[in-house]
Amino acid sequence: MKLDHSIGVGLSFGLASGVITTLGLLVGLNAGTHSRLVVIGGILTIAIADAFSDALGIHMSEESENQHTEKEIWTSTLSTFFFKFIFALTFLVPVLLLELDTAVMVSIVWGLFLLAVYSYYLARREKINPLHAIGEHLLIAVVVILATNFIGSWIAATFS
Repeated sequence: MKLDHSIGVGLSFGLASGVITTLGLLVGLNAGTHSRLVVIGGILTIAIADAFSDALGIHMSEESENQHTEKEIWTSTLSTFFFKFIFALTFLVPVLLLELDTAVMVSIVWGLFLLAVYSYYLARREKINPLHAIGEHLLIAVVVILATNFIGSWIAATFS
Protein backbone atom coordinates (compact mmCIF):
# COMPACT_ATOMS: atom_id res chain seq x y z
CA MET A 1 0.00 0.00 0.00
CA LYS A 2 1.44 3.36 -1.02
CA LEU A 3 0.24 6.47 0.79
CA ASP A 4 -0.61 9.72 -0.92
CA HIS A 5 2.51 11.93 -0.66
CA SER A 6 0.84 14.63 1.44
CA ILE A 7 -0.71 12.18 3.90
CA GLY A 8 2.56 10.22 4.02
CA VAL A 9 4.41 13.41 4.98
CA GLY A 10 1.95 14.05 7.80
CA LEU A 11 2.00 10.45 9.02
CA SER A 12 5.79 10.10 8.92
CA PHE A 13 6.49 13.43 10.55
CA GLY A 14 3.57 13.25 12.98
CA LEU A 15 4.43 9.75 14.15
CA ALA A 16 8.17 10.35 14.52
CA SER A 17 7.77 13.71 16.20
CA GLY A 18 4.78 12.58 18.27
CA VAL A 19 6.70 9.63 19.64
CA ILE A 20 10.14 11.18 20.12
CA THR A 21 9.00 14.54 21.50
CA THR A 22 6.34 13.11 23.77
CA LEU A 23 8.59 10.35 25.10
CA GLY A 24 11.39 12.82 25.73
CA LEU A 25 9.12 15.18 27.60
CA LEU A 26 7.36 12.41 29.51
CA VAL A 27 10.61 10.76 30.61
CA GLY A 28 12.28 14.06 31.48
CA LEU A 29 9.33 15.42 33.44
CA ASN A 30 8.93 12.15 35.31
CA ALA A 31 12.64 12.06 36.21
CA GLY A 32 12.54 15.67 37.35
CA THR A 33 9.23 15.77 39.20
CA HIS A 34 7.72 12.30 39.64
CA SER A 35 4.37 14.09 39.30
CA ARG A 36 1.48 12.56 37.34
CA LEU A 37 -0.11 16.03 37.03
CA VAL A 38 3.06 17.53 35.52
CA VAL A 39 3.47 14.63 33.08
CA ILE A 40 -0.18 14.85 31.98
CA GLY A 41 0.18 18.62 31.51
CA GLY A 42 3.32 18.07 29.46
CA ILE A 43 1.68 15.49 27.20
CA LEU A 44 -1.34 17.74 26.58
CA THR A 45 0.93 20.70 25.87
CA ILE A 46 2.95 18.69 23.35
CA ALA A 47 -0.22 17.34 21.75
CA ILE A 48 -1.56 20.84 21.15
CA ALA A 49 1.29 23.36 20.90
CA ASP A 50 3.87 21.13 19.24
CA ALA A 51 1.33 19.67 16.82
CA PHE A 52 0.50 23.20 15.63
CA SER A 53 4.20 24.08 15.49
CA ASP A 54 5.09 20.97 13.48
CA ALA A 55 2.16 21.50 11.14
CA LEU A 56 3.29 25.06 10.44
CA GLY A 57 6.85 23.83 9.90
CA ILE A 58 5.68 21.24 7.37
CA HIS A 59 3.43 23.87 5.72
CA MET A 60 6.34 26.26 5.26
CA SER A 61 8.69 23.48 4.15
CA GLU A 62 6.25 22.25 1.51
CA GLU A 63 5.67 25.83 0.30
CA SER A 64 9.41 26.43 0.00
CA GLU A 65 9.82 23.49 -2.38
CA ASN A 66 7.61 25.12 -5.04
CA GLN A 67 6.59 21.62 -6.15
CA HIS A 68 3.21 21.18 -4.49
CA THR A 69 -0.30 22.44 -5.08
CA GLU A 70 -2.17 24.39 -2.41
CA LYS A 71 -4.27 21.28 -1.76
CA GLU A 72 -1.16 19.12 -1.27
CA ILE A 73 0.38 21.70 1.06
CA TRP A 74 -2.76 21.93 3.19
CA THR A 75 -3.19 18.15 3.22
CA SER A 76 0.40 17.78 4.50
CA THR A 77 -0.23 20.53 7.06
CA LEU A 78 -3.49 19.12 8.40
CA SER A 79 -2.32 15.50 8.37
CA THR A 80 0.84 16.48 10.28
CA PHE A 81 -1.26 18.21 12.93
CA PHE A 82 -3.71 15.31 13.12
CA PHE A 83 -1.10 12.55 13.37
CA LYS A 84 1.14 14.43 15.82
CA PHE A 85 -1.88 15.23 18.01
CA ILE A 86 -3.20 11.64 17.98
CA PHE A 87 0.15 9.92 18.53
CA ALA A 88 1.05 12.29 21.37
CA LEU A 89 -2.33 11.70 23.04
CA THR A 90 -1.84 7.91 23.01
CA PHE A 91 0.78 8.39 25.72
CA LEU A 92 -1.92 9.73 28.05
CA VAL A 93 -3.57 6.31 28.28
CA PRO A 94 -0.90 4.55 30.36
CA VAL A 95 -0.31 7.68 32.46
CA LEU A 96 -4.00 7.88 33.32
CA LEU A 97 -4.45 4.15 33.95
CA LEU A 98 -1.22 2.99 35.61
CA GLU A 99 1.13 3.95 38.42
CA LEU A 100 3.46 6.62 37.01
CA ASP A 101 6.72 4.63 36.92
CA THR A 102 4.92 1.72 35.23
CA ALA A 103 3.22 4.14 32.83
CA VAL A 104 6.59 5.56 31.82
CA MET A 105 7.94 2.07 31.05
CA VAL A 106 4.78 1.15 29.11
CA SER A 107 5.04 4.44 27.21
CA ILE A 108 8.64 3.74 26.25
CA VAL A 109 7.72 0.27 24.96
CA TRP A 110 4.70 1.71 23.11
CA GLY A 111 6.75 4.47 21.50
CA LEU A 112 9.56 2.15 20.42
CA PHE A 113 6.97 -0.28 19.04
CA LEU A 114 5.32 2.46 16.95
CA LEU A 115 8.69 3.58 15.57
CA ALA A 116 9.76 0.01 14.80
CA VAL A 117 6.54 -0.88 12.98
CA TYR A 118 6.55 2.26 10.86
CA SER A 119 10.29 1.95 10.17
CA TYR A 120 9.69 -1.61 8.98
CA TYR A 121 6.89 -0.40 6.67
CA LEU A 122 9.10 2.35 5.23
CA ALA A 123 12.06 0.02 4.73
CA ARG A 124 9.94 -2.55 2.92
CA ARG A 125 8.39 0.17 0.74
CA GLU A 126 11.82 1.56 -0.15
CA LYS A 127 13.34 -1.93 -0.51
CA ILE A 128 16.07 -1.35 2.05
CA ASN A 129 17.20 -3.49 4.98
CA PRO A 130 14.44 -3.24 7.64
CA LEU A 131 16.86 -4.01 10.47
CA HIS A 132 19.05 -1.07 9.51
CA ALA A 133 16.10 1.33 9.34
CA ILE A 134 14.57 0.07 12.59
CA GLY A 135 17.93 0.13 14.38
CA GLU A 136 18.71 3.66 13.22
CA HIS A 137 15.34 5.05 14.30
CA LEU A 138 15.25 3.21 17.62
CA LEU A 139 18.80 4.32 18.41
CA ILE A 140 17.74 7.96 18.03
CA ALA A 141 14.74 7.36 20.29
CA VAL A 142 16.85 5.64 22.95
CA VAL A 143 19.37 8.51 22.91
CA VAL A 144 16.51 10.98 23.46
CA ILE A 145 15.07 8.85 26.29
CA LEU A 146 18.43 8.54 28.05
CA ALA A 147 19.31 12.21 27.59
CA THR A 148 15.97 13.51 28.86
CA ASN A 149 16.04 11.12 31.82
CA PHE A 150 19.51 12.38 32.70
CA ILE A 151 18.51 16.04 32.30
CA GLY A 152 15.33 15.56 34.35
CA SER A 153 17.27 13.86 37.14
CA TRP A 154 19.97 16.53 37.02
CA ILE A 155 17.38 19.32 37.23
CA ALA A 156 15.70 17.65 40.21
CA ALA A 157 19.03 17.20 42.00
CA THR A 158 20.28 20.69 41.20
CA PHE A 159 17.17 22.78 41.80
CA SER A 160 15.31 20.88 44.54
